[in-house]
Formats: sequence, C-alpha cells, structure tokens
Amino acid sequence: MPWKNISGGLTRISAGSVTNVWGVNAANTIFRYTGDDSNPWVAIPGSLTDIGAAADGTVWGVDAAGAIYRYSWTSNQWTKITGTLKRISAGSRTNVWGVQSNGSIFRFTGDDSNPWVQIPGAPLTDIGAGADGTVYGVAADGSIYRYTGDQGDPKHWVQITGGLSAIAVGTKTNVWGVNGGGGIFTNTGDDSNPWVNIAGSGLSDIGAGADGVVWGVNASQGIFRWVRD
Repeated sequence: MPWKNISGGLTRISAGSVTNVWGVNAANTIFRYTGDDSNPWVAIPGSLTDIGAAADGTVWGVDAAGAIYRYSWTSNQWTKITGTLKRISAGSRTNVWGVQSNGSIFRFTGDDSNPWVQIPGAPLTDIGAGADGTVYGVAADGSIYRYTGDQGDPKHWVQITGGLSAIAVGTKTNVWGVNGGGGIFTNTGDDSNPWVNIAGSGLSDIGAGADGVVWGVNASQGIFRWVRD
C-alpha cells in the first residue's frame, strides 16, 4: 500500500513538511491538514486556485484572477502581495517562485514593496521550489528544467530528460512529478537516468516536503499520502 487514501477532496496540494500541508478544491476553498487522518482538514477563509506551503510554515496562494497572497499565522489572514501569477510554490520564506498564465517566471525578492524579479527561461506551466533553494519547472510540452542561475549559469536552466505536467520539490533529494497520464515519478539524483516510476493511482498534482513527506491528488479530487516502505 504505497499510497494511503485520506478523506476529503482537493484539486491542488502542497506539502512543506509533515505538519504543513495545504490544498484547494474545485470551489477554490482552502484547506489545511490537521495532522489527524480521522478528521484531516480544516477550512481556512479565502478563495485560491493554487497554493504553496513550505517547511518553515510559509504559505502563499493565488486566486482565479491571478492575485497573490501570503498567509499570516499571527493574524490568520491573507496579505495581498503586488503582482499576478497562475502557479506558485514556496520552499521557504526566502525561496518563493511563481509562473504567470503566459509562462513567465518570477522569483520573490523578499521585499513586499517590490516583490518580484523576472527570471529568464522557457515558458513554464508549473514550478516547484525547495527548502534548500532547489527549483524545478515544467513546460506545456512536458519538458523539465532545473534552475542553475544561482550557480552562475548564464542560461539559468538545464533541461532534464523526461516529461511531466506537474512538479514538486521538497529538497534536491525529494523531487516528485506527475505526467499527463497520471504517472508518478521521483527524481533519482542522477541526470543521466533522472526518474523512477512509482506505483500509484493516477495523480494530477503532487506535493513534496523537505522532510520527505509526499502527498498527491487525482483528477477525481481524491487525496493520497505516500507511505514509505
């Protein structure tokens, strides 16, 4: 039983750690994992279409209009941040990335008054940012890229063999993705043979945490958590 079915229904999911798992459903309702599988979800006020949860507790989201929000644990409110994005991922407070509907890539500057810097690269449709600074993205044709700009690469990205439609990064050693057919893959760490197929029930989105936790959802909004051997 590599995947445990968790009650509830979500269309997008993000797992920063065992204790920081968030998702949104088809009605754009926001949910946070309680830590109790018998009563797993608590609804959080707001309306989002995508969400990113980090190991340090950071949570960001975007709504149907592309507006960007960051969750405040002190006020239990969402703070609107300037800009527009379609997808967002948070690896930590300082490693937040997003893509726009046209595929443009943006990275959070850490300054709410001027929050985003555009990163050169092929247009992306999904992005995953890890707690250790690792960033992967996927394009509309399934192409997979890893960010290398922080290593001084003038091309900013290196293409990785394979094809995925969604990707999640906990750390450089916990990278997961799903393809258009629902196939589930985890990164091997070896760019010459980068992906191993994981048995499972046709996921459409996936979340991977810095502590090794992995969650996924399928096209029917079913929710699953990876159970390690």
